[in-house]
Amino acid sequence: MNTFTAQSRWTSPLGPITLAATERGLAGAWFDGQAHHPGPLDAPEDDNHRWLRAAREQLGAYFAGRLRRFELPLDLQGTTFQRAVWQALQAIDSGSTRSYAQIASAAGSPAAVRAAGAAIGRNPVSVIVPCHRVVGGAGQLTGYAGGLPRKQALLALEGCWDAAAGRLRTPLAVQPA
Repeated sequence: MNTFTAQSRWTSPLGPITLAATERGLAGAWFDGQAHHPGPLDAPEDDNHRWLRAAREQLGAYFAGRLRRFELPLDLQGTTFQRAVWQALQAIDSGSTRSYAQIASAAGSPAAVRAAGAAIGRNPVSVIVPCHRVVGGAGQLTGYAGGLPRKQALLALEGCWDAAAGRLRTPLAVQPA
């Protein structure tokens, strides 16, 4: 279980985000109202905490289109399988997508597609650990703990969602595994 040492709020273009840190790194980034939000945190508010300040700065650069890969120390707490899935998510480059099956394989359990989906849904660090880059096997948008409109907006920001056409710009099948 995380022992958060600090928390901070940041208002993104897609709504307020609660950030949480431990002594080891950023441990949480949740949109208000998203699924699996931990609720009120038992940690002091500290806008000057090094990981929280760095997260706000990098999120600002990301939403402004100036950052494609986050460089933050993370302290992700979960099961061994969840951490493997979250590690696989971090390997997806901005502007690319992967299927749930591809993530399950990358996490070392090709048959565990549903479990990978559950782990993706419980990603504690939205946007920074890019669970929004995971789509259905046929390239369709599927669930996102922060809501599908946010998923579409994040994918559009990264250039892989065509909002006018309502589809991915590059079909999943031609993207590298």
